[in-house]
Amino acid sequence: MDGARFEELVRQELLEPLRRYLARRTDPATADDVLAETLLVCWRRRDDVPEPALPWAYGVARNCLANAERSVRRQRRAAGRLAVVDPPVERSPAPGSRDDALHDALARLSPDDAELLRLWAWEQLTPAEIATVLDVTANAVSIRLTRARAKLREELGKVEAAAGHEEPGGGAT
Repeated sequence: MDGARFEELVRQELLEPLRRYLARRTDPATADDVLAETLLVCWRRRDDVPEPALPWAYGVARNCLANAERSVRRQRRAAGRLAVVDPPVERSPAPGSRDDALHDALARLSPDDAELLRLWAWEQLTPAEIATVLDVTANAVSIRLTRARAKLREELGKVEAAAGHEEPGGGAT
């Protein structure tokens, strides 16, 4: 089916029935998002659209809505786990602890360096896996990781020196 025929089909037969179908099943924002996703799937599969098109499009919308609902459930579960694993700032480690020093040092790094180190240390990802997450090469990750670790060591030294701890190469300050 060519683009003009598909646009005509959407305007005349699919758009409003799909909008009503989704509005009866979810909140307005989700309905709009799922409608857009449904029309995108229909566009991609426009050569597969049968006659009549509406029941098939309802099936596509139903699947897209199920995907959206699963995504929301996953996000809620992940947020719940994150709140337990990486608690909000108000439940931060005791002042003066090693964890407190680490959090202070991470906060002084650039957001990119801190994220890189968190992916490596907390999520235990390999440089190749981090490269996938950040959409860069594994070699770039290795180089950036080496630099970020050096910066973190430097920042930890500053935090510990300020707290009166020993410096790595000398006595107490």
